Amino acid sequence: MKLYFEAEKFLRQDGKPGSGSLQSRIFSERGLKSSPKHVFALVHSTSKFKDHINHIIKKSKVKQELATKKVRVSDELLALLVHDLLFSPRGRIESGKHPIKDAFLSNKTRLQAEFIKLKLKYKIKTVDQLPTKDSSANETPVRWFRINTIKIDPERFFKKHPFFTKLQPVNSFQELTAPGLVYSDDYIPHLYGIHPREKLSATDAYKLGEVIIQDRASCFPAHILNQDPHDVHKYVIDACSAPGNKTTHAASYLPHTADDGDGVVYAIERDAKRVAILRTMTEKATGRNKKKKIQVSHRDFTTIKPEDYPDVTGLIVDPSCSGSGIFGRAADNDAPGGGDGGEEEEAKDPQIDQERLKKLASFQFIIMKHALSFPSARKVVYSTCSIHAEENERVVVDLLSDPQVEKQGWTLASKDEVIPTWPRRGIESEFIKLSRDAKVCRNLADGCVRANPREDGGIGFFAACFVKRDHVQDGKSDDQE
Repeated sequence: MKLYFEAEKFLRQDGKPGSGSLQSRIFSERGLKSSPKHVFALVHSTSKFKDHINHIIKKSKVKQELATKKVRVSDELLALLVHDLLFSPRGRIESGKHPIKDAFLSNKTRLQAEFIKLKLKYKIKTVDQLPTKDSSANETPVRWFRINTIKIDPERFFKKHPFFTKLQPVNSFQELTAPGLVYSDDYIPHLYGIHPREKLSATDAYKLGEVIIQDRASCFPAHILNQDPHDVHKYVIDACSAPGNKTTHAASYLPHTADDGDGVVYAIERDAKRVAILRTMTEKATGRNKKKKIQVSHRDFTTIKPEDYPDVTGLIVDPSCSGSGIFGRAADNDAPGGGDGGEEEEAKDPQIDQERLKKLASFQFIIMKHALSFPSARKVVYSTCSIHAEENERVVVDLLSDPQVEKQGWTLASKDEVIPTWPRRGIESEFIKLSRDAKVCRNLADGCVRANPREDGGIGFFAACFVKRDHVQDGKSDDQE
């Protein structure tokens, strides 16, 4: 019941003037014992079906029944319980004993009867077919998935899984207006978009781990790290790796040679619970025969000695952030960082906790500086699911201004090395601290990419690509010198 008690106050505040976004309030709340992701999913979905839930509560007279048993329960707590019993995929209340739970479940039959009447009224079979006032505002506009090339060759994939060959191709993700359509992404190899109500998780491909559900922007880091075919990374570190989508994507790029075998992604995660999730995901993605492609380590990345990994040439660093670019996870039961080239100022949200952003940015700087200290590293990709410059460009600027980082020869990659056709780059004005030359600022901003929430088909995201200056000079780009 702990989850419901913690979610209760957020449901009470949801939509009230001056309360701020539901997501920002939950993810910035200190002292939550439950997962913020789970609290957000529960509150969001309950709010989405609020009118239907209230209808069932009224018709079933469950509140009056609880009152006769002298069980005091708020309207919000009752709505949350009705949601999980009737409107959630699990169809059950969270485990654990509690008098309120027992009293509520004694009304289970009458609640289910009213739910059946509701479905008959709308002539529907599943909950997601119920009409809602604003069901699209927080839903993922596209369900992205990538073919897991660790397990299956893309050509064989479509022959093996006819479900996907029956989908009608479209030219842009904006055309995914209904199930039955598919979009082949222009930026990330083997990535596809489908309508969010497509039953992807019911396919054999998903169950076998031959497709992985992953937001497009979340695919940026591994692709940026491995985009240059002349800069191959055999040993890679994913510094903050759980739940493992970026890790498995990075592993799919590892080279294979007859003499030396497969490369390795060292997946580092400090949280014990998240390590368990990471292991499950990576084992499903790699299979028994290829487990060595990913080596999971339950450690704090900042405690690792760089000299212990002399062969690591590439790193992905996606540290804890405000999560301000995340939305729609409530509708994504399979899941869990905009500027426009500097011409638009970032929107000022009065609800943003500036002190929290400052602490997050400080942590992000520390972990990135540690990543840049690995002796053989020549490319490090920094990313967040945040839309705030404090966690993005300003962290990048602080790193490039650091004497030690500068001495090591780090700079930002040129645009042609960082998804060159992607239109949204870093905010140019944020780089004025480094140079008053507009061209220099533009080149630095081009070493970064941004994604706008929803507008770009998924979550808000930021990624920056750091490269060693001597490596840049040996290659094809020196326009930042």
